[in-house]
Amino acid sequence: MALQECHPTAVLLTSVLAAVLGSLQVGYHTGNVNAPAKIMEQFFNETMRDRHNQTISDHSLTLLWSLSVSIKDFGALLGSLGVKHLADSLGRRNSILVVNCLSVVGACLMVISKAIRAFETLILGRLLFGLFCGLVMSLNPLYIQEVSPTSLRGAFATLNQVAFASGILLGMVSGLETVLGTVDRWDMMLSLSLIPALAQYLILPFCPESPRYLLINKGQESKADAALLKLRGNRDVVLAELEEMKGEAAHTQPRVSICQFLKKRSYRLPIVIVLFVNLASQLSGFNAVINYSTTIFQASFDQAKYLTLGVGAVNVTFTLVAFFLMEKAGRRRLLLIGFICIALCSLLMTVVDSVLHLVPQMGTLQVLLVFCLISAYELGPGPISWFLAGELFDQPGRPIGMAFSSMLNWGGKFVLALLFPPVLKLIGGYTYLLFMVLAVIGFVFTWFQLPETKGRTFDEIAEEFRGKDFLPLHNKNCFNTFT
Repeated sequence: MALQECHPTAVLLTSVLAAVLGSLQVGYHTGNVNAPAKIMEQFFNETMRDRHNQTISDHSLTLLWSLSVSIKDFGALLGSLGVKHLADSLGRRNSILVVNCLSVVGACLMVISKAIRAFETLILGRLLFGLFCGLVMSLNPLYIQEVSPTSLRGAFATLNQVAFASGILLGMVSGLETVLGTVDRWDMMLSLSLIPALAQYLILPFCPESPRYLLINKGQESKADAALLKLRGNRDVVLAELEEMKGEAAHTQPRVSICQFLKKRSYRLPIVIVLFVNLASQLSGFNAVINYSTTIFQASFDQAKYLTLGVGAVNVTFTLVAFFLMEKAGRRRLLLIGFICIALCSLLMTVVDSVLHLVPQMGTLQVLLVFCLISAYELGPGPISWFLAGELFDQPGRPIGMAFSSMLNWGGKFVLALLFPPVLKLIGGYTYLLFMVLAVIGFVFTWFQLPETKGRTFDEIAEEFRGKDFLPLHNKNCFNTFT
């Protein structure tokens, strides 16, 4: 049944914006360690000298700093394992509120590390914050997609990436020496994520729980009706959407275990799609550029930290472009454009890096290519990789699908953050050829396997795959797979 067009209400917008405050925190602690890296490495060295009267070797310091940066992503990988349990037992909104405490505790540990002269506390704080990242970057799109109308689902889910990119830019700005990235103030810089964390505690409790969770998971139709009415503000729209949710509930079982998730025929293709799209997105170079852009630019420019701000600005700009294009161009087209542009940029970056020592003026082209790679990533692979699983799986499988997606995303980030510096030292610019290959794989797989989900209800999308379980497809012809 086609659902009526729905205009966003104040309650819906507040709910979405309150949820993405968590993504803002994640982005902030992704971008704020880039510019002041040398200052924080100096803190590590001074701490070791105070304790043992000796400094850390350059090689060991590089590995220790790589661990400090990547431990957040490793924590996020672990945190992803808890998404299903929290989302199904506490609900989508309440889970976001509960995991927010990990952000608060992690930030506090990072802040006090300087006062107690213990870099281990900073690493532990980033690990705890990483647990928060793995949970909230799945719970946020899960909640946003389930409270949003079908016509705005992809665009609103993209706001999660907009907030993430905005947080990265804010982190980059705060990390500058002219702001808070100094020997005296870097601990204050790490504390600023507490502001959106506390704001979320003040706003989100007044937002409705996911109506789909209330009806399909909990069987509470009256509460689902009340939540939908707050979110939509139109009784006719509410009745139509309730009927759609009841239709989905009739086709699904209340809960799915991990074993059932892996064995269910209708989940097999979505699992493979999520696997390839997410790994291609996260291993295609974006995360290396975001974490180490200052290092990349230092070979050609003295003020590399300010060029890094350009990376952050381009990052935010093109997430906003994706927000406006998501419901017009569709997921599939934006992914294809993004992957092929990333592959081309990576190839050209290899060429530029190989001749940079002969033609230093090529440094400007290198910066331009980095900006283009960032743009291509945020146009499609970046935002879509975070919420695609939420569209491909039905209600019982959605939390596990989002957890699986989050594990792939954070696992890819962890691998790149940990290995990019030593691999770059080992093979230089040829590292970008590896990124090119992965982007090409993502393009090819998207072209042949990914159906378009734009404008389709959750039940219509699930029906495309339900035939794999030999169940009747009531509206088989209405699903336009490859437009």
